[in-house]
Amino acid sequence: MTQAQADPKLINLALQGGGSHGAFSWGVLDRLLEDPRVQIEGITGASAGAMNAVALAAGFADGDREEARAALRRFWAGVLEDARASPLQRSPLEMLLGSWGLDTSPAYVMFDLVTRVASPYDFNPFNLNPLRDLVVKLIDFDRVRRSKVKVFISATNVETGRAHVWDKKQLTADHVMASACLPWLFKAVEIDGVPYWDGGFTGNPALWPLFENCATDDVVLVQINPIKRPGAPTTARDIINRVNEITFNASLLHDLRAMDFVARLIEAGKLEGTGYRRMLMHTIADEKSLSELGASSKFNVEPAFIEMLFNKGRDAAENWLQTSFRHVGRKSTVDLRRLFQGEDDSLDGGQLKPPRRKPKAET
Repeated sequence: MTQAQADPKLINLALQGGGSHGAFSWGVLDRLLEDPRVQIEGITGASAGAMNAVALAAGFADGDREEARAALRRFWAGVLEDARASPLQRSPLEMLLGSWGLDTSPAYVMFDLVTRVASPYDFNPFNLNPLRDLVVKLIDFDRVRRSKVKVFISATNVETGRAHVWDKKQLTADHVMASACLPWLFKAVEIDGVPYWDGGFTGNPALWPLFENCATDDVVLVQINPIKRPGAPTTARDIINRVNEITFNASLLHDLRAMDFVARLIEAGKLEGTGYRRMLMHTIADEKSLSELGASSKFNVEPAFIEMLFNKGRDAAENWLQTSFRHVGRKSTVDLRRLFQGEDDSLDGGQLKPPRRKPKAET
């Protein structure tokens, strides 16, 4: 049986944020869209993941997989075009050493220093953000709203510290920019009088919209933020990078741990007749390659770097299709129990109970 003749399988996609590292996710999506067996029901995304999500959804408005691939390519081509005038370029030393980081780039060092001592309300009073102009220019939100896939975009409510999720019926460029608003770079994005910051703080990405609104049990996390790193960082920049990674992964780990906890109770026969369902988790990642990239590389948008990340993403997706796709609909290919090995599931003699459903997004 050929690939095109094989039975299609329905999945949900969870797309993380991570600056230019989102090009890895682009590569993953490009390869998945190439395979007719992969049917996408829903996508949840934050920050760069939100941008990839709306680009794909706009292209997939009429169910055309090739147009979805083209829409993603147009978006990233726009990113590269805008980046030509960016002062954030690698230094000759970094080029000589083959590093993709910007740590010795004079412009990046100055940029990094300014953002540590001044707020965007001081150094960017007009709130200039070329990326917003790019989203407005290249993403047709009417097509997003009538897309064949469900889309969920998350941002962080600055006032409450809670995640807020919008579905595709509500989406505009402002919602996407709210999801990608790093507070040390840009002013909070106000929507209906409420200020929002990057969705990665409270969901990178938020998984629960998929649990509540999609029929398929399979969730494929496209991971671009390493969960584990050996050793303790020793430089100031590396320490801040690791703190940010832990912060942006915390809500995701909470959701994954809840999934595993429910799965254990189902296995023990304690949730029969309660309406709980067992979710099947999968991951497409290249932790080794991405963990070798420093935090400053998330601001690197050189064509060669974006192409490298794109190809890494395609390779990771190809590996997943070869090794794990056959398990979709049958079992998880991520060992969540091993991920949390050594942690205690009990509180006060095992009285900790998971909520039956996640609370709905705040309104």
